[in-house]
Amino acid sequence: MFDVRKIPRNIGVLFSGGLDSAALVGHYDKRGTRVWPIYVRCGLRWEKAELRFAQQYLKALRSKNVQPLAKLQLLLEGAYESNWSQKGKVPSATSDDREVFLPARNLLLCIKALLALSSKGINDVALATLKGNPFDDATTSYVHDLERVLRRSFQQRVRVHMPFRGLSKSQVIRRHKDLPLEFSLSCINPRGNLHCGACNKCAERKKAFAKADVVDRTTYLRTITRSVS
Repeated sequence: MFDVRKIPRNIGVLFSGGLDSAALVGHYDKRGTRVWPIYVRCGLRWEKAELRFAQQYLKALRSKNVQPLAKLQLLLEGAYESNWSQKGKVPSATSDDREVFLPARNLLLCIKALLALSSKGINDVALATLKGNPFDDATTSYVHDLERVLRRSFQQRVRVHMPFRGLSKSQVIRRHKDLPLEFSLSCINPRGNLHCGACNKCAERKKAFAKADVVDRTTYLRTITRSVS
């Protein structure tokens, strides 16, 4: 199901620097909405590279509608210490998508973002959730429940938008191929400024570009290694 709600004049976008959220920023920018991109640090292994890509993407976008990146910090302390996102084996290209689960991820991000946005009088926040997302916190029923909780918690109207909920990653790429998506980061095991090319998210990115029949301008470490050998 698509998000058919009226597009607000101002919206906060949870912007990880990833392909989907990069396209989401562009989605609202094209519609003349003032976009407030928000990056939330949680102490995960890929964040240093992710933030670097996020800043590069916004610079390449060159839009007056898009506000400067807000960099927030969410201290999880030991909450994720046994999760793959901080240590241990990174889910590979052949792993099931459910292996990349992060507990309460959308709940935590929405609360943190809205705490910052509400001080500006903004009560709309957007997530780049896709059709193929296998987790319960990506469903429309979950988001409706979340909105009810947030409205009571903030004592004001709150809306969580998911305009890509009815789209696959390849469809998002095809619809937004004019954006500088090469400056987005999908990798969960980046090496400097390169995608590793071997993790679950790199594999998903490669397949999506191929299915969309759009040239993938991403630089992958594994591709480079193979070509040299």
